[in-house]
Amino acid sequence: MGFLLLHLCFLSLLLIVFTAAVHGANSSAFRTSIPRDLYHSSGALLNEIKALVGRHPDVLTMETMRADNKGYAAEIVVVTYNHVKKQTSNKSKFRILLSFGQHGRELITSEVALHLLSVLAREQKILSMKPASFNKILENIVIKVVPMENLNGRKLVEAGDLCERRNGRGVDLNRNWSVDWGKKEKDYDPYEENPGIAPFSEPEAQIMRKLTKSFEPHIWVNVHSGMEALFMPYDHKNSTPSGLTSRLMRSMLQDLNHRYFQDKCLIGSGGGSVGYLAHGTTTDYMYDIAKVPMAFTFEIYGDLSASSKDCFKMFNPVDKVTFNTVLNKWVATFLMLFEMVPSRIDSIHLAVSAVKWVPIGGNVVDGSLIGDSRESKKIEGLELGMQELRTYFRLFLLSSVLLMFMFCSRISKSKCRPTYSNLSI
Repeated sequence: MGFLLLHLCFLSLLLIVFTAAVHGANSSAFRTSIPRDLYHSSGALLNEIKALVGRHPDVLTMETMRADNKGYAAEIVVVTYNHVKKQTSNKSKFRILLSFGQHGRELITSEVALHLLSVLAREQKILSMKPASFNKILENIVIKVVPMENLNGRKLVEAGDLCERRNGRGVDLNRNWSVDWGKKEKDYDPYEENPGIAPFSEPEAQIMRKLTKSFEPHIWVNVHSGMEALFMPYDHKNSTPSGLTSRLMRSMLQDLNHRYFQDKCLIGSGGGSVGYLAHGTTTDYMYDIAKVPMAFTFEIYGDLSASSKDCFKMFNPVDKVTFNTVLNKWVATFLMLFEMVPSRIDSIHLAVSAVKWVPIGGNVVDGSLIGDSRESKKIEGLELGMQELRTYFRLFLLSSVLLMFMFCSRISKSKCRPTYSNLSI
């Protein structure tokens, strides 16, 4: 009996080890690597953008913004398109701010940014648009493009961590903004959605906030991948704003959806459409705090049939035909968005004048760059404490396995030991 029990203990341990090994082998065996013939490296993409700006100084300019916090530094390249720079002030034009690559694993978004800039510079063409109408659309618009918001996180992906969405020190940049910051749902994943130690603790978020304050955009678009969708606020609750601005945003998204996606894209609030609430997002901040009249999140691609472990395939097209289709379709979508400005300019100006600051449910924290230093230290201490607890828990699991093994061995020995009192001497 003891011998059988010992064998059962060994079999249980072997089963645990075997399951973990098979899971690890399967998760690595089915991971799609980056197709280098389709995708630029981060350095090559930024160099190509720099060269593009150098060839078209009449319409394109580029700057690099930098920030650091507690030993962690980040830089963000910002490209500005201005069709008639010398004759008209930027403040008299309609201003659009686009951000790509906020999550490291979403490489396709930065490729769309490069393609869009090439079209704006006339090095690539959109067949459906005539040059005269192209000029008319863009002459009263200033566009700022952030082609790769999360450069440090992108480098981690290129080094082999294909599922990484966070920045270079493990913070989700789309959870590091102040609207409803730090709130956690029941399905909260600390690896995926780490909001940082405080709102705007991350240099990337600090840079984007500074850019928004100085540029004062009328339209904001945060470009992601993972599905095909056209979202408006809110992400942190299952509702959309009320009033003129909300009706205008929904109308614009419906027109885009009908024109290029045959009404197949999800439309509505991010919180009400994707199946989970997200707190501390950029788009909610842009709408509620920065007062951007029209704030959107575009999800430009997703392979829903891909394994959850095959992150690159889930978030990025892996064949040339699909890759080119995504580039052309979404650049055309952006151009149509720009085209809507002249036809709806009166409604947009009404929306701008109607925007008022209205507190929303949840915590809104916006003041100093990092927030109250004492509160920040408390949160940081709590985070460090949680890290220690996780370490102790792993040690507890390991010691439990060892104790189980020792217990099984002791039971086996006691069962097999002879009882001398019943034997004759």
